[in-house]
Amino acid sequence: MSPHRIPVDPAVLAPSPGATHRIHLSAAGVSVVLDVTDGRLPAIAHWGAALGALGPEGLDAVCEAAVEPVANNAVDVPVRIGIIPQQSDGWIGRPGLSGSRPDGSGWAPRLHTRTLALNELPVTAAHVETGAGTLRCDLADEQLGLAVALEVELLASGLLRMRAALTNTGETPYALDELTVTVPVPSDADELLDFAGRWAKERTPQRRAFTVGTHLRENRRGRTGPDAAHVLHAGRPGFGFRHGEVWGVHTAFSGNHRHLAEQTNTGARLLGGGELLLPGELRLAPGQQYRGPWLYASYGEGLDAVAARFHRHLRSRPHHVSTRRPVTLNVWEAVYFDHDLARLTDLADRAAALGVERFVLDDGWFGSRRDDTSGLGDWVVSDDVWPDGLGPLIDHVTDLGMEFGLWFEPEMVNEDSDVARAHPEWIMAPSPDRMPLPSRNQQVLNLSIPAAFEHVLGQMNAVLETYDIGYLKWDHNRDLLEAATRSSGHAAVHEQTLATYRLMDALKQAHPGLEIESCSSGGARVDLEVLERTDRVWVSDCIDPLERQQMNRWTSQLIPLELMGSHIASGRSHTTGRLHTLGFRAASALFGHLGIEWDLARASEAELAELREWITLFTQHRELLFTGDLVRADRGETSLWLHGVVSEHADEALFTLAAVTRSGESHQERLRFPGLDAEALYRIRPLQIGERPSGLGAPAWLRRAADADGLLVPGAVLVRSGLAAPLLDPEQALLFSLRREGERTR
Repeated sequence: MSPHRIPVDPAVLAPSPGATHRIHLSAAGVSVVLDVTDGRLPAIAHWGAALGALGPEGLDAVCEAAVEPVANNAVDVPVRIGIIPQQSDGWIGRPGLSGSRPDGSGWAPRLHTRTLALNELPVTAAHVETGAGTLRCDLADEQLGLAVALEVELLASGLLRMRAALTNTGETPYALDELTVTVPVPSDADELLDFAGRWAKERTPQRRAFTVGTHLRENRRGRTGPDAAHVLHAGRPGFGFRHGEVWGVHTAFSGNHRHLAEQTNTGARLLGGGELLLPGELRLAPGQQYRGPWLYASYGEGLDAVAARFHRHLRSRPHHVSTRRPVTLNVWEAVYFDHDLARLTDLADRAAALGVERFVLDDGWFGSRRDDTSGLGDWVVSDDVWPDGLGPLIDHVTDLGMEFGLWFEPEMVNEDSDVARAHPEWIMAPSPDRMPLPSRNQQVLNLSIPAAFEHVLGQMNAVLETYDIGYLKWDHNRDLLEAATRSSGHAAVHEQTLATYRLMDALKQAHPGLEIESCSSGGARVDLEVLERTDRVWVSDCIDPLERQQMNRWTSQLIPLELMGSHIASGRSHTTGRLHTLGFRAASALFGHLGIEWDLARASEAELAELREWITLFTQHRELLFTGDLVRADRGETSLWLHGVVSEHADEALFTLAAVTRSGESHQERLRFPGLDAEALYRIRPLQIGERPSGLGAPAWLRRAADADGLLVPGAVLVRSGLAAPLLDPEQALLFSLRREGERTR
């Protein structure tokens, strides 16, 4: 074994305080070099492209090269920024750990490293190099009575993640204000990209320069939010999907949270994140611990490479969803609150005839819930609407070979409900005599109260035990304003978020195989921690295909297509009023977990026949869609967006070309298909279902491919030279199937 490899003898004692260690983790083209000099807080000397085997001298060189010179009018030693930045190291930016004792002390910790363990074995060697692995760092400030357990893990996908847990080892309470972990980025990562948005317009990209100061994205909604940063990127100026080094971070937490990008006047640049704690929310008693969320960090050449690391990690999980994602019909936009057995069984018949595999009954099946003003929180089947229970509908659906799904909103309550009248103290409010402003006529049920938690769990379990239900659409339709335990006024977003996780965990444990969709006024709860418990997200309540082109495009920057609910809308969008052809609606929905949100009784026979073809196309390609790599072509400000999925070995691919606006130029650019093998030969076939796209002006290659059984094209032409782009009217789309048919002859 190389002398700089980790020792394998677990009996070896851990290092003494003050030791120096340099640790190199590397996987999937990424290197992370950690520097623990003189027992100080671990710092990242390099996070980025793989460095190869370094050896002791190389490791020392990397760590020493990261040390900045002493600047004028600064501290007299080089500033060395740890993963948890602290003033005691000379850092003048935002501290990673902030809090205080009742007497005001404890706000300026000086953490040092006591022990290190790599993959559960103590680190004693001064130099360690290995592949993917987990480094656990035992940190402390004994004088202030604080201990931190820091985890740094490089996953097999090359994705880096970190989290910290703070323990109060002192004799008095410790009020925690903030615990943030950070990663450094190079000084030439001059541009930031993250996301904004609102209801029905989630994941709207925004770019800005990375300048001195803090770009702080604080989310105080009590849920991830439609305007969440999603992934905060820093990169070389002008970085795109396929070019430019990019570093991105994601805070995996479904409650209040933050992302930040910070630069000081010394030029040091950090990306970081953590939970956003409300005043007084975390007061640690002696011996009590708080564990912060994971901060995921992804590096790559271009945004596609950054996204691919997230996707590969999620797909590697043992509990990840099957690639045979069932085609879903959700009935909300078909019937809204108007539940009628005959109408719903007719919808089920029509859906089954099309090849639909899951039927979901949305809001309105319980209590007094005939509209959105009452009944929320009473999870008992309504005798008024369903006098014979849900059994007749569920039996009809399952007899047709479809799975049955049901809508819940477990964290919410109408004031006009049985549960609110019986237990007003369960409603989140700042005091017994003050109520938060209503939103969608509802308030928040405090699941951190054990009795309230057991009540909701009991009612949901009763429904799931009574009926054959394989899927829950889990909604969350309001922000958490003044979210406190009503009796004390103590802020409770943190505990509410953890209670929601426990509720999901309990239901999954009690009902093996149950799938849950994270829906929150659409796409307002999309994060990697909720996805440890849920099986897909609802990208947006807006399924206008033009809007979904943008929202699906950027939601996939974090999660793979199989986790994105993507439905074919009705002809006129319920949220925008736009009219679209079925071809554009279906082509836009195809790249995701396909479903339908449409009153099929209003569809013509021609529309139903075309819809059946689209469903067949999806089922034929879902293995590719849910195992392949997402690729998005860099096309500048052009009106045509080209994206697709390419199989692992680039043997096959499916692309869509969407005209999202009207071109301002008369000439057409070329289409270059990213992700293919330039040395291969491909047969490209246009896939047309239904009517010809409006305004289609087909170049010669496209006419030849359509007239024959596709067209053989060298991969180098597809990837580098490109094909003449067709003319298309706005809000039209074309699909292309590509399959390798050999290698190029030289």
